[in-house]
Amino acid sequence: MTSDAKTPQEYIDNLPEDRVEPIQKLRQTVLDNMSKDIEECMNYGMLGYVIPHSIYPDGYHCNPKLPLPLMNIASQKNFVAFYHMGIYADKELYDWFVTEYPNHCKYKLDMGKSCIRFKKMNDIPYQLIGELVKKMNGKQWIDLYETNIKKSK
Repeated sequence: MTSDAKTPQEYIDNLPEDRVEPIQKLRQTVLDNMSKDIEECMNYGMLGYVIPHSIYPDGYHCNPKLPLPLMNIASQKNFVAFYHMGIYADKELYDWFVTEYPNHCKYKLDMGKSCIRFKKMNDIPYQLIGELVKKMNGKQWIDLYETNIKKSK
């Protein structure tokens, strides 16, 4: 589900009541732990955390007018989603996250290539998400993106 919201706060203001707290907590977790070369915005109708054009002028290969995406948070129909492109592109980071997850959450990991789905709003492992966010700054993402993703396109 995408939103027409123009700002992150407008996105949150338009959420169903039961999604406001978990999305706000995820957002604050990302903001508290992301490096200074990452910027919050609305991206693809979700809360987005991107490498801005001022740092990476090439932008996203799929649409160079857009900044390079790294993370997103979204309220989907049946779950809250946290997207992290680094997990998709870096096997070591992926393996770390999958190994750590059971130490922070009592429910089974529900994950796609870059999407972590949280169906139980009261059991989102915010501390683990914060650790994940800290593990990749903008420069590391640009290097990984150019090596593993952009070259293959």
